[in-house]
Amino acid sequence: MKRRGMYAVLAGVSSLALLAPRARMQSALQAQQKVDTPMATDERLEAPGWWPTKRSASREDYVGTAECARCHSKMTASQLATPMAHASTPAATSGILREHEQISRRGVPYSYNITRTETGSTYSVSDGTNSISAPLLWAFGLGNKGQTYLYQRDGVFYESRMSFYKTLQGLDLTTGHAYKMPENLEEALGRAIDPDTLRRCFGCHTTASASDTGFDPARLMPGVNCEACHGPGAKHVSLMDAEKTEQGRQAIFNPSRLSPVALVDFCGACHRTWNDVYEMDATGVANARFQPYRLENSRCWGEGDARLTCIACHDPHRQLVHEAGAYDQKCLACHPAAPARKARDHPGKACPTHAPFTDHRIRIARAGEPYPD
Repeated sequence: MKRRGMYAVLAGVSSLALLAPRARMQSALQAQQKVDTPMATDERLEAPGWWPTKRSASREDYVGTAECARCHSKMTASQLATPMAHASTPAATSGILREHEQISRRGVPYSYNITRTETGSTYSVSDGTNSISAPLLWAFGLGNKGQTYLYQRDGVFYESRMSFYKTLQGLDLTTGHAYKMPENLEEALGRAIDPDTLRRCFGCHTTASASDTGFDPARLMPGVNCEACHGPGAKHVSLMDAEKTEQGRQAIFNPSRLSPVALVDFCGACHRTWNDVYEMDATGVANARFQPYRLENSRCWGEGDARLTCIACHDPHRQLVHEAGAYDQKCLACHPAAPARKARDHPGKACPTHAPFTDHRIRIARAGEPYPD
């Protein structure tokens, strides 16, 4: 019995040895499949390695764009001219606020004013009898679409109920605020931002606003710059200065090496992933501005396609291209042109002709059709 038991143990060990490589392969495959599965941003942030808005590094690990420009001067200069690089600015240096001595909105019962002063801009609301005001501290958004403002009261950050909109050249309700009439002046002025939301707001509109020691607005860099996407650069710079090139390359994050699904999730850290929007329960036009979600709902996205990732059409280091015809080659990467003769009156722009842009859900939008979720 003892010998038989020994043989059984040996057989079991032998079987495990044979199964071990297969188990490792399956484990690796499962890990890869997990990477290629859309995930919520909170899940991505818990995984090892860099991800936008992550707080695992110390503030000293960030070096700033001047260091990046030493070796990548053209790319840095180009990126600093993009709207992303101007996703936030201190209110005192906001171009919109400096261009307008006063921005007003008259309403019943509340009227609003943003007035420029020698030291910055003051935001106020009045009900016709009483008024309250607060100096603006931050302006979020370059203003291509709009700009929203942050102020503090009793040490708490607030988001202004009114935002500036370019098409209106004036103030209107901030996106996400309820249409319900405020019950008092404090509510009419704006709403308090809870600590987690505050971290997310600054994490997506600034660089290095949070580190391993917590949220620190005093040491952040305004706008979304190099290290917001590539991660803290101090180690990379040190190794490259020491001419340890290969180690230096490995010490900085390169999003282009990600799988198509992970790459879209990467941008979705701030633009909202498919899972983020699903968990928010934002339906219809409420999710129109969440590009990764809309893109992944496109029929042609399938299980992920490198020809359809964010950076397949948009270079994050350059200004957004607004000329629709410039995207023809992107369309033709999936839809080869037929060898047919082009009509004389054809505008020569395939994309805007056959699929005019509506949002990032790729489709032909026909008049009268309901808006797809």
